[in-house]
Amino acid sequence: MTTLHIEHPITDYDTWKGAFDRFADLRREAGVHAHRIHRPVDDEHYVVIDLDFDAIEPATRFLGFLRERVWAVPESSPALAGEPQTRLLETLEEECVSASRR
Repeated sequence: MTTLHIEHPITDYDTWKGAFDRFADLRREAGVHAHRIHRPVDDEHYVVIDLDFDAIEPATRFLGFLRERVWAVPESSPALAGEPQTRLLETLEEECVSASRR
């Protein structure tokens, strides 16, 4: 699995989330099979997004799309308040741990 990891400052979460949601179909068509949105507990004007793909090629293509068609067009990326930082991450190991108390 490959994860496209994105971090960037925003001006307003609700505005940013509305724009993010408008691209749901395109994410699905590009091969995104899961996403996670995080925000630092001490900074409501920053988001961290992880988009999961089956392989690096579709993740790389989608990153190109974001750079050229979304982040470069202010109307497509309202509330974006800075340059997104990105990384393509390869999953080496994943484990789900359930903590139950007895």
